[in-house]
Amino acid sequence: MKRAVLVNGIPATGKSTVARAISGRTGWIILTLDTIKEPFFDQLGVGDREFNRALGRASYHAIWSIIRDAPDGSSFIIDAWFGFQPREVLEAHIERAGVEATAEIWCHAPGEVLAKRYGDRLDQRHAGHPGAAFIPELIELAKRAAPVDRGPRFDVDTTQPTDIEAILAWLEPALRLE
Repeated sequence: MKRAVLVNGIPATGKSTVARAISGRTGWIILTLDTIKEPFFDQLGVGDREFNRALGRASYHAIWSIIRDAPDGSSFIIDAWFGFQPREVLEAHIERAGVEATAEIWCHAPGEVLAKRYGDRLDQRHAGHPGAAFIPELIELAKRAAPVDRGPRFDVDTTQPTDIEAILAWLEPALRLE
């Protein structure tokens, strides 16, 4: 049985921090849209916003292809914003990849907090990602973003300290590891 932990949330919600903490404790591989997308920016150029979105969709597809080719018994952590595509796309990828169990960790914070985080790290982000002009859109996105609610869900308000121990204790039964 393949398993996937969907660490979900819009940009700047702390997904990567949560995913790295889980991986550090479990040894599970993290697959992120940015890790796959950024080398393509380096080779193909950064392009416009639609190019960025196209690379995001292709990177998402690549993540699920990697999982599809992994052996049974593998567990993965997927760090992504799962709301950028229709739910049917996610379901088709999960089925094609042979994932039998998912658990979602929904990372969230108020739009104003996300705007500050995003702005503070602009100089550390790859040039292919949206710049400061994205911040008003991010604030609006925070008002309507929602978890995918596929399988059990653990909510993480990333304005508070994250209790990784509680997440790990929750993951065991959520992914039927016991």
